[in-house]
Amino acid sequence: MKKLGLAVLLLAGLLFVTACGESKADPASIVRGGTVYDNWWKAAEGAAEPGGNQPLWSLQSTNTRSGTDTWRCKECHGWDYKGADGAYASGSHATGFPGIYNAGTSKKKNALLDIMKGGNNSAHNFSPALSEAALTDVVNFISEGIIDETKYIDYKTKKAVGADVSNGQRLYTSTCLACHGADGKMIEFHDGEWVGTLANDNPWEVLHKIRFGQPGTPMPAGVASGWSTDDAVDVLGYAQTLPE
Repeated sequence: MKKLGLAVLLLAGLLFVTACGESKADPASIVRGGTVYDNWWKAAEGAAEPGGNQPLWSLQSTNTRSGTDTWRCKECHGWDYKGADGAYASGSHATGFPGIYNAGTSKKKNALLDIMKGGNNSAHNFSPALSEAALTDVVNFISEGIIDETKYIDYKTKKAVGADVSNGQRLYTSTCLACHGADGKMIEFHDGEWVGTLANDNPWEVLHKIRFGQPGTPMPAGVASGWSTDDAVDVLGYAQTLPE
């Protein structure tokens, strides 16, 4: 009787997956998609650095950046994936463009792929620049990799919410210390900017990179290492204790 019940459950699960037409992506694909979202010409094999401004950039005037920055997905949709409704609602990065969070939770993967290929707007067609595999990675990231960062970061104080700093220190020491150092100052990102600086100034960016890594570098990705979202938040919390 138990075997029959298990068989029914397995069959029901199979029918559900078939009906939805969706299957879980390999974590490696989700990670690649996360790095493509960050900087696709550094992350995607065979992709060339774009020139000029992204065609959609002319629809806004609040963000004065130009050139390659305008092609980065994160510049339009934010490190927290919520665009005009998130951390980039104001400030120098604001564009007024929508985020991808709602699309990731409400649209099927084939619909997301169509958007990436310009199905909704030809100016958003990335197929000439990115391979089918890279576009699929981005879709897998949007569909399965994005999180609601309002649960993990206090948007007013920029502090990690509920971080277990001791666990964060343990994970940082085992994985991050060799490259970034005990004080987070072995790699200087920009003039006077280190791990502690960036973690406190732009925690959304740091949380994204903890989870997916840095494009074009061997930085390990938390998602690929089996870290939970809470683990990543713990590392962010510890990073915020490092000197700025």
